[in-house]
Amino acid sequence: MDNPILDLFRKLTLGVYVIGVTDGCTRDAFTAASVTQVSYRPLLLSLAINPQHASYPLLSAGRTWTVNVLSSSQTELARRFGTESPPDSNKMAGMSWGTGKLGAPFLISALAYFDCKLFCEFPAGDHRIVVGSVVNGKVLATHAQPLDYARTGNMDRSSGLYPAEFEPV
Repeated sequence: MDNPILDLFRKLTLGVYVIGVTDGCTRDAFTAASVTQVSYRPLLLSLAINPQHASYPLLSAGRTWTVNVLSSSQTELARRFGTESPPDSNKMAGMSWGTGKLGAPFLISALAYFDCKLFCEFPAGDHRIVVGSVVNGKVLATHAQPLDYARTGNMDRSSGLYPAEFEPV
């Protein structure tokens, strides 16, 4: 299917991240590409998340998360956390996890991670923008290159979400 809007948006330079969330003893993780730095003082990152996503209640209640930067060799890891799975499955099983300063899980195998606490959030179309203060973080693989979103193809099946044409504003 030829979709010029999809082609256009695939040209945005985005990274691929696994977001680790927690609320008490309950943990989960999901893949995201819509993460960006929004401030230097204080250090703030924004994250777009669908409020219908299973991880959103954990992120919202726990008010802390990690942004795990994936390396260019971790496409399968992005796929593991980016595809929908049965509610009783544990995508985190069998992976080595650490715990960030605020309690959210981070991937030991990630290129780097940021430890964030909720600063604010607001609606944005079919998603919510969550902004977090970065309170800690670390580069874990100094020589690795980040995975960019364009290299994942349609792994997240987002191509079906783009309109066929621009809508008037």
